[in-house]
Amino acid sequence: MGIGIVAGGVLGALVVLIALFKLMWRVAEPNEALIISGSNHKMEGLGEGMGFRIVTGRGTLVLPGVQAVRKLSLDLNETQLSVECVTHQGIPLKVRGVVIFKVGDDFVSIANAARRFLDQQKLMSERVHIVFAGHLRAIVGGLTVEDMIRDREKLTGQARSACGTEMEKLGLIVDSLQIHEIEDPTGYIKNLAAPHAAAVQRDARIAQAEANRLATEAEQMAAARMSEATRDSEILQAGYQAERDKASAKARQAGPLAEAGARQEVVVQETRVAELEAHRREQQLQADVRKPADAAAYEKRTLAEAERDARISAAQAEAKETELASAATATATRLTGEAEAAAAQAKGLAVAESTRAKGLAEAESIKARAAALAENQDAVVAQQLAEKWPEIVEAGASAFGNVDQMVLLNGADGMADMFAKALTMGGTGLGLARQLLATMGPNGQQAGAPAPSMNGSGPRSEAIAVTDAQD
Repeated sequence: MGIGIVAGGVLGALVVLIALFKLMWRVAEPNEALIISGSNHKMEGLGEGMGFRIVTGRGTLVLPGVQAVRKLSLDLNETQLSVECVTHQGIPLKVRGVVIFKVGDDFVSIANAARRFLDQQKLMSERVHIVFAGHLRAIVGGLTVEDMIRDREKLTGQARSACGTEMEKLGLIVDSLQIHEIEDPTGYIKNLAAPHAAAVQRDARIAQAEANRLATEAEQMAAARMSEATRDSEILQAGYQAERDKASAKARQAGPLAEAGARQEVVVQETRVAELEAHRREQQLQADVRKPADAAAYEKRTLAEAERDARISAAQAEAKETELASAATATATRLTGEAEAAAAQAKGLAVAESTRAKGLAEAESIKARAAALAENQDAVVAQQLAEKWPEIVEAGASAFGNVDQMVLLNGADGMADMFAKALTMGGTGLGLARQLLATMGPNGQQAGAPAPSMNGSGPRSEAIAVTDAQD
């Protein structure tokens, strides 16, 4: 039982000790300093008998009722500056900026700040503003507006240097001082910048115009290159299209061309065969028909030319007679007489020429008949038979003149046979042809027969006489 009481007493004592320790133990945060007053402590860099102790970043025991503990913030603070100043030139300006400051980390700065701001930390920014405002007015008073504009860092450095001693006495350090703006209610800075602004604006306009010119030239060059590329592309496309069209046309024409080529070969061969056949026929015709026909045609042509020349001569003679008659009755003027003389002369020449042409034609006809008779007597006989065939048929038909009735047993064949026999009876067929040849002289005419006259009565009289003789 006694042991339990002792153990309980010990446990209670431990609990009381722990509670007292927790009550007495204080720890300083990283951004604060503990100011413990109520006992004299000697600290490095501080005078003796300060009556307080500074603790940062660690814990310490504080005797309740004997010592007092208060905290001093080590956080950053800032104050806005808005100071009206006058420059060395007498120009009023308003300087705006910001000061960022804090309590120093060393014990001397903490002690100085604790003595001045421990219970008045909210007034710290106001005090700093007052310090900087006074020094800024002094510094700006020794500078010109141009100096402040061109070297604002100089203003900042002088302000920090001027305020450094006082801020150290206050236990504060300046982390940053920035001059944001310099206001010019009189417009001096604006007027000061006007020439430079005008020059800058001028240079900007010139630069802009130059840039616009260069851009326009570049755009035009780019457009020209685009047009050139488009042209080259269209030319190439047109060439490719033409090649494709040509190839397509060749492909489409390949079949018809091949067929036409084959057809051409067939036509060539057929033409050659036809030419050979025509040549053969021409040779055959030359041998069978042309030579006899040429002789007969030459004779007829010669006779026709002679007859034509005779008619021309007669016409010219008649014209001459008319002209002579007219000349006899129209001798009143010399011009008419000369015309009639010229006509008479032309008529005489025409008559002479006609006579000469007729003689030549007759000679050529006689010569051609003699040559034809010498070369092909059968052809001449055939020609003579063709010319006398009406008289021959008439002579053969006269055999049936005294027949009253005729009975034919085999129809048309019998009639043809009967007619053929009638032609051969008494020598009216070939016999007549032989007599014709016998009566022909060396010049191709019948012996004792008169020359053919232009009215055609001579040959007809010869055929009738031969037929009468045969009958």
